[in-house]
Amino acid sequence: MDEVGEAYRGVRVRVGRLVTDADAAALERIAPATPDWTVHDVLAHLVGVITDIVSGNLDGVGTDPWAAAQVDRSRTRPCDELVAEWYEHGPVVEEMAAQFGRAAGQLLSDATTHEHDVRGALSAPGARDSDAVALSFGFLAQSLGEQLDAGNIGALTVEHGGATHTVGSGEPVASLRLDDFEFVRALTGRRCVEQLAAYDWDGAFAPAHLVLARFAARPDPLVE
Repeated sequence: MDEVGEAYRGVRVRVGRLVTDADAAALERIAPATPDWTVHDVLAHLVGVITDIVSGNLDGVGTDPWAAAQVDRSRTRPCDELVAEWYEHGPVVEEMAAQFGRAAGQLLSDATTHEHDVRGALSAPGARDSDAVALSFGFLAQSLGEQLDAGNIGALTVEHGGATHTVGSGEPVASLRLDDFEFVRALTGRRCVEQLAAYDWDGAFAPAHLVLARFAARPDPLVE
C-alpha cells in the first residue's frame, strides 16, 4: 500500500468512528460548505465513491451528478450499514491507489475535505496535521498551479510548516504564509473572499484566485 492508500485509510477509520459515535440528530446536521448535505449524506458520498470504484461504475466519475447519485441511493440506509460497506470495500481501493496515478490525489483530497466537513458539523475538530492533509496540499497545489498558468496569473509562493512551495510556473508575483489545513480548506471553497483576503499575503494577488475553479468561495465566513 502506498502513502496515498495509507492516508486514505486513516480518513476512513477516523470518519467511521466519528459517525458511528454520533447520535441520530447529529447525523442530520448540515455539513459546512457542502451542497446542503447532512453528515449522513456526506458519509453516503464517501462510501459511494469507493463502492462505485470497486463495481466499475465510473460513468461520469468525479462529476456532481455522479456524487448526487451516491447520496440519493443511500439516503435512507442506516449509518452502520454504510460504514460496514466502506470497511468492506475501502481496503481494496486503498491497495489499488498506487495504480490510480493523479486520480489517487483527487480521491484523497475529496475524502480529506469531507472529513473536515463532517468534523465541522459534529463540532469535533482534529487531524489537521494528518498525512491526508499534507498529501492533499500537494495535489491541490498542483491543480492550482495549472489554473494559475492557464489564466496567466503568475506563480504564488506558499510558505507552510517551515517549507516553501512555489505554485505555478514562472516568476512568483506574490507570497502567502498559510498552514496546510487552511490551504486545503481555502482551495476547496470552504472560506469566503474576506477570509482569503485576511491571510498573510505579500505582493499582488487577487484572493479569489486561490479557489479552484470547480469550487467557489463561500458567500459568508466559516470559522473552524
